[in-house]
Amino acid sequence: EVQLVESGGNLVQPGGSLRLSCTASGFTFSIAPMNWVRQAPGKELEWISTIVTTSNEYANSVKGRFTISRDNAKNTVYLDLTSLKTEDTAMYYCTKGWKTFHPRGRGTQVTVSL
Repeated sequence: EVQLVESGGNLVQPGGSLRLSCTASGFTFSIAPMNWVRQAPGKELEWISTIVTTSNEYANSVKGRFTISRDNAKNTVYLDLTSLKTEDTAMYYCTKGWKTFHPRGRGTQVTVSL
């Protein structure tokens, strides 16, 4: 059974930074494309980043501010968020597969506010 557990969300001021983590189990993590997606209040799910073995991709909305990485020894994928904006406020999820929204964990809340 695929399990994904996100953590690291918090309340942060505009311009601040956070590191999100997602620990995975139930599949061969090292060869799996992994993603971060987010859902802001009242909006649809938004894909923001994918990492595979040789490359990363980012949505234009986060390019240059967010960085995705992975540690295959720890079955963990990370998302480093910098220069945060109020519009980055959302529930952040990791997902398994190529630019997919499922399966995903329960999410971690990021709130950017003064």
